[in-house]
Amino acid sequence: MTLDGKTIAILIAPRGTEDVEYVRPKEALTQAGATVVTVSLEPGEAQTVNGDLDPGATHRVDRTFADVSADAFDGLVIPGGTVGADKIRSSEEAVAFVRGFVSAGKPVAAICHGPWALVEADVLKGREVTSYPSLATDIRNAGGRWVDREVVVDSGLVTSRKPDDLDAFCAKMIEEFAEGVHDGQRRSA
Repeated sequence: MTLDGKTIAILIAPRGTEDVEYVRPKEALTQAGATVVTVSLEPGEAQTVNGDLDPGATHRVDRTFADVSADAFDGLVIPGGTVGADKIRSSEEAVAFVRGFVSAGKPVAAICHGPWALVEADVLKGREVTSYPSLATDIRNAGGRWVDREVVVDSGLVTSRKPDDLDAFCAKMIEEFAEGVHDGQRRSA
């Protein structure tokens, strides 16, 4: 499946995004032909983490939320990492950016604690979603239906639970990004 001509945004917090949940999806998208733009709260570089506690790698930030609009992208990836996901959901600009994708029917892929941004954006009503298990109550309180599966696809929204699910997550994410804008039909994987 090719993503030639597609531009995908991937989020990263200044400190605290889970490294493998940022790196693996970005590599998969690039290998599929997409142009991937790293978006963050601050310009410069962002330090990831491994297992929420150990320092990860440093990654270049391409744009900040102040400089972007969902209109410029074909899809969005929201990696996890407890601290990073909390920073993203605490930013009004970041939440508005996420909401813009869902409002436009553009595909969004979120893994682990990444769905916190979807909770904050108030876009989960009636949707089937998975995440790291500790987010189940947050998702239910936001009107979503939380399920415990490695990957769930619901009207262009791809969610997974943890790094162990990355193979399935990346495969479904690429399928949804290749498909593009959704008409609201639900599919579950």
